[in-house]
Amino acid sequence: MNLTNIAVIESIVEQHAEEAAFLWILRDAAVQAPHYSLKDLADIDERVEAHIDGLRIAGETGWSFCADALTQEEPGEVFAAAVLAFESGQDQRIEMVLKAAATEPELSRGLISALGWLRFDQVKEYIDQLLRSLTPELRRIGVAAFAVHRQDPGPMLINALNNEDTFLKTRAIRAAGELGRIDLFPMLKNHLAAEDKDCQFWAGWSAVLLGDRGESLEFLKTLATSESPFRESALNLTLRVMDNISIQNWLKEMSQQPDWLRYTMIGAGVAGNPVRIPWLIEHMEVPELARVAGEAFTMITGVDLAYEDLEGEWPEGFEGFEAGPTEEPEDEDVELDPDEDIPWPEPKLIDEWWAKNKAAFRYGTRYLLGQPISPEHLQEALRKGFQRQRAAAALELAILQPGQPLFEVRASGFRQKQILAGMT
Repeated sequence: MNLTNIAVIESIVEQHAEEAAFLWILRDAAVQAPHYSLKDLADIDERVEAHIDGLRIAGETGWSFCADALTQEEPGEVFAAAVLAFESGQDQRIEMVLKAAATEPELSRGLISALGWLRFDQVKEYIDQLLRSLTPELRRIGVAAFAVHRQDPGPMLINALNNEDTFLKTRAIRAAGELGRIDLFPMLKNHLAAEDKDCQFWAGWSAVLLGDRGESLEFLKTLATSESPFRESALNLTLRVMDNISIQNWLKEMSQQPDWLRYTMIGAGVAGNPVRIPWLIEHMEVPELARVAGEAFTMITGVDLAYEDLEGEWPEGFEGFEAGPTEEPEDEDVELDPDEDIPWPEPKLIDEWWAKNKAAFRYGTRYLLGQPISPEHLQEALRKGFQRQRAAAALELAILQPGQPLFEVRASGFRQKQILAGMT
C-alpha cells in the first residue's frame, strides 16, 4: 500500500472519531428534546455505533485518533475514547481516559455515558474497581455507571451515601431513587438538612419517588415555587404524587402570580387534569406562553399538533428568543429558546378540536397522552412517545410501582427496545 492510500485511510478514521464525538453531543441533547422519539434516538445511536465500529476496525490507528482528541477536553471526545478503552480492557487506555475525564464533571458525563453504552457484563469488572477506589471522583463515576445500567451496587451504595465527599454522596442519593432502594429511605430523609443544595434536592426527589408524602414532598413544593435551578424538576415530580384537590388549589394559586405562569402551564400538563385545558387554550394567544401551553395540552390529550394540522405560524412581530448565541461580539445574551422545537399552536383550531372531543375526557381524572394513567398505557407511552413524554411516563410508572427502578429513557436506543420488549 502506498503512502497516498495510507493518508486516505487515516483521514477516514479521523472522520469516524470526529463524527462519533459530534453525534454523541447531538444525542445528549436529543434525550431531553420534545420532538425526539425512541425511534429517532435509536437512529442516532445506530450512527454513533457505526462510527465507533469504524474506529474498532482501525485498531491502534482508531485508538490513536481518540486518544489525541482527549486533549480537546470535550465530553463527546471522552465518550468515543472511553468506549474503545473499556471495550479493549487495556489498562493503559483506561487510565488515560480516567486521567483526562474523572475530575471534571462535564467531561465525566461522556465517560459515564460510555460505561452505560457498553453492555453491563462488559464493564462490571471495571466499575466494581471504580467503586473500590480511594478516590471519590472515581467512586462517583462507579455509582453513576451502576445507576445508568439500573444495576444495584449493594453495600457500596450505602458507603457512598455516608461519604464526606459531596459530589459522591449526592450521586449516591440520586441513585437510591433511580434504583428503587426503599430500604434507604430513612438515610435519604436525613440528607434533607444537608448544607449542599444539590444534595438536598436529590434527597427530596429520591425520597418522594420512593413514597414519602410528608416532609420530603413539602420540601419539593417549596423548591417548585422558588428561584432554585431545580424548580422545574421539583414541580415535575411533586404534582404527580399530590391529590387532585391539592393540585388544583396549588395551580390556581400559582396562576395568580404573573412570573409563574410558564411553570403553572408546565404544571397543568404534569397534573394531567383536563379541567385546565380551556385555560391553556386561552394562553395560547400569548406569544411568550403559546408553545409551552401547547405542549401541556398535548401532554394531557396526546394530540400531536403538527400531525393533526393544529399548528399555527410564528406571530408577526414576535421576536422571542434567538435560536442560539448570535455572532455579534457585543451580544452577551446566550440564552437558548427553551421552546424552540415545540410546535406553535393555533388556538382557534385547537379550541374547535376540544369542543368536539372534550366529552371523551373526565374532569378530575389524570391523563397522560390522552389516556388515564395505568401501567399498560405508560408502557405504551415509553414505546411511542417523545422524550419528554417518555420521561413523564417513566416517573409515573416508578410512582405506581414503588421499589422498581426508574426506566432510563436516556439509555441507548437498542437497549431500551430490548427492555421494552420484555415488559408485560
